Amino acid sequence: MAARYLLAGITAAGLAFWYDFKSWQSFGTGGTPPTLQGYLKIRRWGLYLLYSRQNLLDPSPIPDSGESYINPEKVPNRPGPRPGLTRWTLPQRQVPENITAGASATLHNLMQEFASTAPYNEYIETRPSKTEGGTGPAIYVKEGVKTINPVAHKIFYEVAHVHPAENSLHVYVSPQDAKLVMNRGWGQRFPVTWIAPPSWIMVYAPRNEDEVEIVREIVRAAICHAVSMNIDE
Repeated sequence: MAARYLLAGITAAGLAFWYDFKSWQSFGTGGTPPTLQGYLKIRRWGLYLLYSRQNLLDPSPIPDSGESYINPEKVPNRPGPRPGLTRWTLPQRQVPENITAGASATLHNLMQEFASTAPYNEYIETRPSKTEGGTGPAIYVKEGVKTINPVAHKIFYEVAHVHPAENSLHVYVSPQDAKLVMNRGWGQRFPVTWIAPPSWIMVYAPRNEDEVEIVREIVRAAICHAVSMNIDE
């Protein structure tokens, strides 16, 4: 009888492990190889970060320095509670929320729209996201832009990308803008502090067309930060 219970327990644990592994893969693996080895690495990081007990909603670890490029009037307080997060350290993802069809279409074309529109196209281009393992387009500063922000080398000079699985983003904004985004309920810090600048933040998924325009302003400010100047149409 004891052997039967032991076998049942091992089987249940194995199924739970496999389900968690496949669920992790389904959200996109955030640049980590989508393999069992990659999954185990992320789980080890998760244990370390659980021990260190970070509060990713606390903006105080972000330096209070540099320029601000966001127009505060275009980023009002986010209505409703913050979305929940999935249970993995990486990829940093939120629990999916409903989004209108129009908002989804605009959001998933936003990187290409910026890169093909003057005056931004003078400074940026889209390439597959290195921080996401090439799973989607990201904004990068073009080679040869003399005012490029040197700190961005930690994230391969990437500016922003959208996560196809649940519509959130990662965006590299200025420290002051990161704090504004967080304080108004639109995002939170990145959990793995040793692989990205402090103001590389997660921005929550927009739910409608009005919220996509808020995201647009955040991404615009990120482009300005990446090239160290205020760019506007």
